Amino acid sequence: MPFIHKQFEVETKIPAYLFLIKELGMSQKIAQRMISKGRLICNGEYVVKDQFELLGKVELIDFEANSRGLLPLFVTNDFALFDKPSGVLIHPQNRHTPYSLIDEIKHHFGRDANITHRIDQETSGLVLSANNKASERTLKMKFENREMDKKYVALVHGHVSRETYIEAPLLRAEDESALIRMVVKVDDSGKASQTNIVPIEYFPYLDMTLVEAYPRTGRQHQIRVHLFHVKHPIVGDPIYGQKEEDVVRFLDREISSIERKELSGASRLLLHASYLAFEYDGNKYEISSDVDFRKLALDEVSTCSR
Repeated sequence: MPFIHKQFEVETKIPAYLFLIKELGMSQKIAQRMISKGRLICNGEYVVKDQFELLGKVELIDFEANSRGLLPLFVTNDFALFDKPSGVLIHPQNRHTPYSLIDEIKHHFGRDANITHRIDQETSGLVLSANNKASERTLKMKFENREMDKKYVALVHGHVSRETYIEAPLLRAEDESALIRMVVKVDDSGKASQTNIVPIEYFPYLDMTLVEAYPRTGRQHQIRVHLFHVKHPIVGDPIYGQKEEDVVRFLDREISSIERKELSGASRLLLHASYLAFEYDGNKYEISSDVDFRKLALDEVSTCSR
């Protein structure tokens, strides 16, 4: 369990932030952040002020990295890249989440290390992390300014016969019916979004196409929604391309793995972040995933079709 409760008995009054610095070796910034997040409790009450003087029973809700042995693909002094497996969360959803990529990032690079962007839980592939707060700010800004070249690979339903440029605004909002919690959809009032799709190989016996996707913007679920919009939903997508009642059952975890395979064609979303290129501190980096996604995808749909 990454979030653990550490208990202390404080016999002499001490300011909350100073206690965290002296007893746990935190920097002042991290100590203040822990207090602002409500992670420190004194005699059953949450501490909300840095200067609050602790005395008595003190409890700290702390994140303790729980590594499962995932090693970074590429490492520098300032950042690292992980090849995330499908199914692994980027961040803990709550304090009871048993494992996420943050566990590996902080296990390898310390408390100040953090992710710089997100991919979906079911999307596999490259995730860039920063080893310190300075590099985190720089790299996040590069994503915001579209200074990152990204490529994804996906297996989609149907025959994509030519390169396709998709320009469709995406809106992140609750569905008015409240029946379905699909929060991203094509809508004229949404944010401008562009994706370029390049077909790589068509498999007639499956009626599926392996494509490369180049997102020119970075909206949530962008590639998934855009491919669904042009009637080529990604194989294994349990949301976009499915009937509303089945989406609700999936989100409520009421749909079996076997039924999901029958409905979507695979037991996982067949979308993979395969390439990332950017400049940092005067150097050009181009990193490709080690995963043979073509083989992985074909093995997955072959297994599901048996």
